Parts: sequence; structure tokens; C-alpha cells
Amino acid sequence: MNSMQNYISDTVQSLKPSGIRKFFDLVSQTEGVISLGVGEPDFVTPWHIREACLYSLENGYTMYTSNLGLPELRAEIAQYEQQAIGVEYSPQNQILVTVGVSEAIDIALRALLEQGDEVLIPEPCYVSYAPGVLLAYGKPVALASSEEDQYRLRPQELAAKITPRTKVLILAYPNNPTGAIMEKEDLEALTDIIIKNDLIVISDEIYAELSYNTRHYSIAALPGMYDRTIVMNGFSKAYAMTGWRIGYACGHRDLIAAMTKIHQYTIMCAPIMAQKAAIEALRHGETEMHKMVADYNYRRKLMYNGLNEIGLTCFEPQGAFYCFPSIRNTALNSEEFSEKLLFEEKVAVVPGNAFGVSGEGHIRCCYAASVKNIEMALKRMQAFVNRHSKA
Repeated sequence: MNSMQNYISDTVQSLKPSGIRKFFDLVSQTEGVISLGVGEPDFVTPWHIREACLYSLENGYTMYTSNLGLPELRAEIAQYEQQAIGVEYSPQNQILVTVGVSEAIDIALRALLEQGDEVLIPEPCYVSYAPGVLLAYGKPVALASSEEDQYRLRPQELAAKITPRTKVLILAYPNNPTGAIMEKEDLEALTDIIIKNDLIVISDEIYAELSYNTRHYSIAALPGMYDRTIVMNGFSKAYAMTGWRIGYACGHRDLIAAMTKIHQYTIMCAPIMAQKAAIEALRHGETEMHKMVADYNYRRKLMYNGLNEIGLTCFEPQGAFYCFPSIRNTALNSEEFSEKLLFEEKVAVVPGNAFGVSGEGHIRCCYAASVKNIEMALKRMQAFVNRHSKA
């Protein structure tokens, strides 16, 4: 057979490749590149967390766990969430340990959606949300946000896009790619609309600890939102544990039970060694985590100021580890800008259109790179912008 395309589902064939992974692949094929592309900490997982994994292997922890995850880990997660966002979850039936937040989002969508159900997604946003909805046979509906509104979801935009088929709202703050946050009053402005229209909220809080000027606030803590919110978090960003693939979901026992049905048939359980490491992270990782966050905050200011100085005006990010500068003072669209910058100056960024239509005219720059690399990248970008600025 010359082609197997006729056997592949129309849904999968219609999906566009990830804009992030496209540039990740280009970087891997080019020597001497400074990467501001992939959202991955440049820190190594702290030693005591790695040591906990090694100790678990030495002691023969190589078996399956409960589908929900190790009871000790779920207990630590419950304690963490109670302290972090002021919400209590039962370790017995309200917490599911997953293979990263990505799996949690996937199985939540599959557990919730019937064919044609609509999911509201504020954009710009992480690249996996809309494809995840499509793979669950739902319909993604973009909610545009703007720099003028600090990329926060406003109630009028939410209300305008709700239809009888709307079932889920995805909230992802602190936001990837913009670095925007939603403060308590911003979330309060949405709750009456959410409750009136009987929506479920998927709250992706993977960057919760990377909030720089104010404490992260979860919509799950607001009146009427506890039972209709699935809180998702993990260890990749705050604890520099991207490759460990450990995340979790917290919510109403019926929602967690439905997600667990899918999890037990497709994944069974997250790796026990990674779960053991996650326990150590929650019990003893706070000091190192705060040091990393302080370092990110320094780099945030360095990149934000540097981008504005070279003529790429930029919204000041309040969370996560990304800047999302405008490139509209050049004659290039976001893909052209990113490709030319990579090949001409060997600096990798991600085009804004990878994060939705409203991301066009911007690029995403990750400041989880070292200070040295950020400074060198800014110098190279200055030369590039000088060449390509509009006359």
C-alpha cells in the first residue's frame, strides 16, 4: 500500500501539528540555537526529589498503584490544595493522579462531552485545548482576549458565546502564552454567568505557584463553584519535573469517578517512582521551589524590559514564565518572524498563531532560559528587529 490515509479518522486528519513542536523539531536540527521556545524550566529537578525516586527503585517499588494514585500522594495533594487555594478535597474519592495535566485535561473532556457539546476556550491559550475538545467529539469555541484587558476573560465576552450546547469553560491562569492572571474580582464577575448556564469549569492551574505580584486565586474557592470546578495541577513547572509526567485532578467525586473510568482503561496508573518523587516534592520541596520562582521573577523583569527596549512592545506578564510581545512594528507575520529569527539569528521563539487566531501579531518567548542566554537572545533579536522593522 502506498498510503494509509483512507484508514485514518477524519478528526485526526483534520488536526494541525502543534506549533510548539514544529519549532522544537527545527531547533533540534540546528546547532548553536538559543531556545526561548519550549516551556520547560532550565533547572534540574532538585536532588532530594530525584533521590526519593532512586530510593524507591532500590526498595523495589516497581509495581502498579491504585488507579487513583498512591494514598500518601493523594493525602499530600489534599493538604497542599487546602493550604494553597483554601479548598478541601477528600483523598479517597476527589483526587486522581494522572500522567501530567495533559492527561487530566484529555480524560476530563472525554468524561464530560457528548458529540457536538461546546467548550469555551479563552485565547490565546495552550495549544492542546482545542485539539483535545475535537478528539472528544466536542466543538471548541474561542473567546478572544486582548492586551487592553490584560488578557483576562471578561464577563461580556463569556456571556456572548454561550449557546444551548455550551457545557464546559476552560480557564488557564496564570496563562500560557501571555502570562496573564485572573484575580479574585475577575473570577467573581464570571460566576453568576457560569452558574446560570450550568457550566462545568476545567481550571488548569499548572502555573499557580508562578504568580509574581499576587497570590494565585482559584475559581473553585468561590461560592457555588466548588462542585462544578475540576482543578488541575502538577509538578512540571514549580518543581522542575517536566519529564516525570505527574499531574492530578481534584473535583466532585462523581466527576473524578467518571475520569477514573477512562484512566483505568487507558493508563491504569501513573508510574510509581514518579509518584514517590512527587510525595517528596510536596513534603520537602517548598524551599527550592521558592528559590526557582524568585529566579524566574528576575528573568521575567529582564526579558520584559529587554523586549520593550528593542522595540517589541510587551504586556507585563504576572505569572507563568512567558512574555508575549507584539511584532507588529515589523513587516512579518508571526510564523515568518519566528522562522527568520531562527535561521538568521539562531534564536527560537514560538509564533503567536500557534495559540489561536488572536495570538497572531505576537510571539511567545520563554524566560525559563538562563540569564546569559536571555541576554544573548535579546542582543540577537535587536539586530533582527533593526533589519526587519517597517520603514
